[in-house]
Amino acid sequence: MIVARTLRRIAVAASLVVLPLGRGVFAQQLAGTDSARARVPFGVGERLEYDIKFSGKPTLGREVHVGNGSMEILPMDTVRGHDAWHTMFRLSGGIPFYRVNDKYEAWADARTLTSLRFFQDIDEGSYEPKRHYEIFPERREYIENDKPPQESVEHPVDDGFLLYYIRTVPLRVGLDTTINNYFRADRNPIRIKVVRREKIKVPAGEFNAIVIEPTIKTTGIFKEGGKASLWLSDDDNRIMLQMKSRVSSLGSLNVYLKSYRPSPTASTTPTRPPGDTIR
Repeated sequence: MIVARTLRRIAVAASLVVLPLGRGVFAQQLAGTDSARARVPFGVGERLEYDIKFSGKPTLGREVHVGNGSMEILPMDTVRGHDAWHTMFRLSGGIPFYRVNDKYEAWADARTLTSLRFFQDIDEGSYEPKRHYEIFPERREYIENDKPPQESVEHPVDDGFLLYYIRTVPLRVGLDTTINNYFRADRNPIRIKVVRREKIKVPAGEFNAIVIEPTIKTTGIFKEGGKASLWLSDDDNRIMLQMKSRVSSLGSLNVYLKSYRPSPTASTTPTRPPGDTIR
């Protein structure tokens, strides 16, 4: 059952790694008025698709396909009067007698890139929670379903939008820092290390990548004392190319980009060797 248990963590794991290092550089460079959108390297219509595999003792070291994931930017929306980015992360897969079909949906202020709303719709065997978060940056609070308000932070970012937020943040090899912007205040701080640059090959092709190692105060994939690495495209886009994480003594969960559809309005594309194509 270790493969099934790792599937239910992948969406949170993939996003918690990229908590913002302060406010994103594009978010700091607004076009002059309070209503202007932050300049970002992504846009409506962008879609990334992933293969999810497990390797370890149960599979005798071989990688076994256990699921698929996707990240997509939906049409712009409005939340409590704020122009908002609307993103969707989906996960599906499993093993015989245990299936996963999860959806993580997020809304973030298009001007400040702070989180405003976050939905989790989880369907994992008999485990089917639905969580609805309303996030209020001006009050430093969030509300989960119908529970009383809980403490948040000044510039909150939720699980669903984090992978987009990090794409606005400058990264350099050797950076080793802690940050405190996760919307659930009691889960901070997060440690982020940028360890190296390298070229990697995934199903979508070969890419230049920058490698990040996170450490989080949690029992999940990026727990303290664990080992996890995330590969982002080494360009202005910073799309997630690959993730590898040891989830237990039995093995590792690995995520690989298999296709990328850029936004029609995006001005950049991921760096890759000449002649290579994105499937």
